[in-house]
Amino acid sequence: MVWRKVALKIAGAFGALIVVIFLLQIVASELGEVVILTTDDATGELAETRLWVVDLEGSAWLRSGSSQSGWFLRIKANPLIRVERGGQPYRYRGVLVPERRAEINALMREKYGWGDAYISLLFGRDEAVPVRLDPVIAPG
Repeated sequence: MVWRKVALKIAGAFGALIVVIFLLQIVASELGEVVILTTDDATGELAETRLWVVDLEGSAWLRSGSSQSGWFLRIKANPLIRVERGGQPYRYRGVLVPERRAEINALMREKYGWGDAYISLLFGRDEAVPVRLDPVIAPG
């Protein structure tokens, strides 16, 4: 009977810890500037993703923590995207620039502070892929 109570307390503490980790991730990911990326898949279905953004050399940059992330795979398949930043919609071509990983990781850390540090602990940044946003000028 005593072992059962101990096991239940341990399970409850573990469950609470998982909830805290999850909630901290949500809070951390919404700190600072967050843009809304809209991508579409092969069927034309639109998907919105909330992401961090940094600026470097006159361009806005996103960063995918995983090469298997849904939004990242959609950009690889169709690089023409929409980004809402500061309440304004913009059209871009997403350009993958893996060789800028160290710079973009450093800018993200500087801009997003403990939030970036926390999420980096959970998911790492060694395989992050920076995505430069090149403006698409609509004709006309």
